[in-house]
Amino acid sequence: MAVSSHAALIGSASFEGLSDPNSGVAACLRTHSYARFAQPKSVKGTLASHALSSSRIFKFPPNFLRQLSNKARRNCSNIGVAQVVAASWSNNSPPSSSAAAAAATSVDATAAASVPAASDAVALEGCVGNESLKVEEDLGDSRTSVFHSDGSVAIHAGERFGRGRVDDAITTPVVNTSAYFFKKTADLIDFKEKRAVSFEYGRYGNPTTIVAEEKISALEGAESTLIVASGMCASTMMFLALVPAGGHIVTTTDCYRKTRIFIETILPKMGITATTIDPADMNSLELALKENKVSIFFTESPTNPFLRCVDIKLVSELCHQHGALVCIDGTFATALNQKALSLGADLVIHSATKYLGGHNDVIAGCVSGSLKLVSEIRNLHHVIGGTLNPNAAYLLIRGMKTLHLRVQQQNSSALRMAKLLEAHPKIKCVYYPGLPSHPEHNLAKRQMSGFGGVVSFEVDGDLTTTIKFIDSLKIPYIAPSFGGCESIIDQPAIMSYWDLNQTERLKYGIKDNLVRFSIGIEEFEDLKADILQGLEAI
Repeated sequence: MAVSSHAALIGSASFEGLSDPNSGVAACLRTHSYARFAQPKSVKGTLASHALSSSRIFKFPPNFLRQLSNKARRNCSNIGVAQVVAASWSNNSPPSSSAAAAAATSVDATAAASVPAASDAVALEGCVGNESLKVEEDLGDSRTSVFHSDGSVAIHAGERFGRGRVDDAITTPVVNTSAYFFKKTADLIDFKEKRAVSFEYGRYGNPTTIVAEEKISALEGAESTLIVASGMCASTMMFLALVPAGGHIVTTTDCYRKTRIFIETILPKMGITATTIDPADMNSLELALKENKVSIFFTESPTNPFLRCVDIKLVSELCHQHGALVCIDGTFATALNQKALSLGADLVIHSATKYLGGHNDVIAGCVSGSLKLVSEIRNLHHVIGGTLNPNAAYLLIRGMKTLHLRVQQQNSSALRMAKLLEAHPKIKCVYYPGLPSHPEHNLAKRQMSGFGGVVSFEVDGDLTTTIKFIDSLKIPYIAPSFGGCESIIDQPAIMSYWDLNQTERLKYGIKDNLVRFSIGIEEFEDLKADILQGLEAI
């Protein structure tokens, strides 16, 4: 684009959405939008002197000033801008209209005869809070003069003294940084003494990750959300932060095996004991609450792999009467099908790897709830680690944009598949809360708006017969995990419990013919045909 057009745009821009159109923020915006393009030396002074005559309007969203004022947002850019300029451009002395017109003519004429040089680029410095913008005649001698080698220039040029911003990007920028800088020590002290808000170190927070956290909080109706490196990281961090040494927890018989292993083998090392109850046994829950000083009741709802449902409202009332917290793992339900916090739970956990990410390409976990409780977990997280990579946070953000579309399809297909399987003579039983035969069907109808995309069932046969059925399928992948676009199928006896013998597996209800089927977003008729041909093969 010709330099003359940039000069004209800068000179003719006014800004809506800013309380003071002549503030340093507005000046920064005028320069920033066009500072990425090189300017000939002969026009720099003209450009700086005549940038305030205005006829065009730029519109910014209401929260733009808040974003601009946030130091961390300043770093949300991978777009480099050339070095910062330094002579003063005052907003108090706007040029006359005739001078502006002459300047525009001068710029057009010069641009036609000049080739922009990379060293002549205009950049920005300290936009927030400055009442004037610094511009300089000779960029090459100002900021780059502190460097005496191409090596230093390659490291710092376009970044060290200011960089571009992409607040107008539709997608959230990925901020790949391990640390955040302070312009001067006084700023650091203000931050340490809580007079200023900023990022400091990558383990303590990242602008990209915060967007994902805010999105999940909005879906769950939570005050705060912490995103970590996996679902297991979220649940173990929650236990460690909220259960004191020597404490007691209550959990359910049906749950993710790795969670059970942590409860049974790791927590006892800190003197933490557990009572395990059937998901529907409220009498045993009341007894455990009376006999022990229970810190937390923790369960999945629906559970893995039998999709049992817990009465979240009733459990929350009972636990709160005895001072115990309630944490629900809502991974199988998703925040769309079930609002655990509104039903009374204190915390809700997700393996964001599953439905939230939704594309089988990211591993992440999160815990949502009140600011007080999540802050306690976050403080421990800052010490222990388990930080989510910003690129993974971006994948999570992208995945959640289609969450409602995917879950609607998966809810529908899973219910139809459950009915199909239940009616088939080669299927012994089906576990799905959307079926009237499910023990918590009426409860699921009360507290869920959809029943999820996972169906578990038992084939009429032994281990070998079930293997033959699964191996005959063409569409689903044989893999762990669930909740993605692609359908996934597995035998829990092999996928999750193969290290145990058959007798030991049966203690957990895991039979050799049990199948867990995660429905993807494929066309239902294709999945139906594949399942039927697989059953015909046995």
